[in-house]
Amino acid sequence: MSIDTDEVKRIAHLARLRLDEQELADYSATLSRILELIEQMNEVDTTGVAPMAHPLDMELRLRTDAVTEPDQREKFQKIAPATEAGLYLVPRVIE
Repeated sequence: MSIDTDEVKRIAHLARLRLDEQELADYSATLSRILELIEQMNEVDTTGVAPMAHPLDMELRLRTDAVTEPDQREKFQKIAPATEAGLYLVPRVIE
């Protein structure tokens, strides 16, 4: 699978990114290589392979799930420009 420059141009337009012709070509090539790598990885038979939490098979340092910050919701709601029913109201950006 590959992505041509027209698709990159359309994605850039949706993301509101301005790309020149050279960048379009570069991103098209890079994204195509990424998709090819994903296709190669999908072809690998992983039957019987246990999923790992980390690719280096090392233990993760976990911290205790404890509250460290006090609840300041009321304080932040008071200084917010607009709130309603405990939610922050923001201007509509997508029509």
